[in-house]
Amino acid sequence: MAQLQWMEQMLMKAELSQAAAEFLARIIVVLATVILSAAALYAARRVADTVIPKLKAATKTTLDDLLVEHKVFSRLSLLAPALVVHFALPLLAAGYPQARLALQGGLRLYFIIAGMLVITALVNALHAMYQNLAVSREIPLTSIVQVVKIAVYFIALILGISVVFNKTPVYFISGLGAMTAVLLLVFKDPLLGFVAGIQLIYNKMLKHGDWIEMPKYGADGDVEEITLTTVKVRNFDKTISTVPTYALISDSFKNWRGMQESGGRRIKRAIHIDMNTIKFCTDEMLQRFSRIRYIAKYMEDKGVELAEHNAALGSDGENKINCRRLTNIGTFRAYVIAYLKNHPLVHPDMTFLVRQLPPGENGLPLEIYVFCKDKAWANYEAAQSDIFDHLLAILPEFDLGVFQNPTGRDLRNWGAFQSREG
Repeated sequence: MAQLQWMEQMLMKAELSQAAAEFLARIIVVLATVILSAAALYAARRVADTVIPKLKAATKTTLDDLLVEHKVFSRLSLLAPALVVHFALPLLAAGYPQARLALQGGLRLYFIIAGMLVITALVNALHAMYQNLAVSREIPLTSIVQVVKIAVYFIALILGISVVFNKTPVYFISGLGAMTAVLLLVFKDPLLGFVAGIQLIYNKMLKHGDWIEMPKYGADGDVEEITLTTVKVRNFDKTISTVPTYALISDSFKNWRGMQESGGRRIKRAIHIDMNTIKFCTDEMLQRFSRIRYIAKYMEDKGVELAEHNAALGSDGENKINCRRLTNIGTFRAYVIAYLKNHPLVHPDMTFLVRQLPPGENGLPLEIYVFCKDKAWANYEAAQSDIFDHLLAILPEFDLGVFQNPTGRDLRNWGAFQSREG
């Protein structure tokens, strides 16, 4: 106030009227405030965009790099001109209380908006720093960060409205009780997603990089992003599926993390044997099987065991029905076991089964249930195919056949045979 009066007196000494001196003094104050605000903004921006990036290059910490990357200092520079106006306010609105109240309200709104921008940028920077840690893959905080930012926006909105209407923020917060039902309806998905995100994190049900399957939503691939309302999954065909976060709690999904963290990937497939080809081994077959490297020892031990058992039968052993004999299906199963145990990609210390399933209309299923050491999809499929290529090709060596429904070729061959017989 004293500065403004001094300025008016100096202008009146220059032979200006009191009204003109007062008007010109206020114009000078306004222009000076504008110039100083622009200069403060320019200086703060230069420091934020030039000086601080040079200083952060000299440090080894990543936090300052992230603060610069997410423009925390650039947004802080927005406060500089507002501070100039704040200190110049007594001069700008001297003698005009209504104008002073309006300017103060405008400044409060500006500080609220600038503060909101600074806080959200800081939250983004801290979240980016957290994502550089190994624990972020186990406990993603994207949904929580989004909730924090929504809370910041909400608080800024309430404070802004209270400034505009010149009411305490408590007045507007208390009035939200009547709008609870509307707010719950509007923010249903974010609220459900937030609760689901907390459960996913607490129970460690999902993390970045997990391979999940959720056929209902067409999702079969790796988790790329977990947000407040959606989970983004990059499928193996390079498409992207978005799954509602709360659906991962309310519906079921398959997470392949257990397989990826284990020592192997399961091979579970059956060969359907034509039951018409199953029979007891003849002497010729026994001699032929004894020359197979994988089961030579098995054939020798089994021959001794059966000979001792049948000899103990006495006269009953003269009838082959009473004797124990090897079958081609049992011998083939022994071969499969030996072949898989010698296979370099089959895990010997995990579940290892070669078993018969109940026979049905498609023959006798001989199921292989083992684990492949190589869990990479392409390598796993190649190893599985190689195993069954070999087993299907060697099956006729045991006088066994694969069950297969008749095809057009079978029907043509049967017709040609019938015509020849006719």
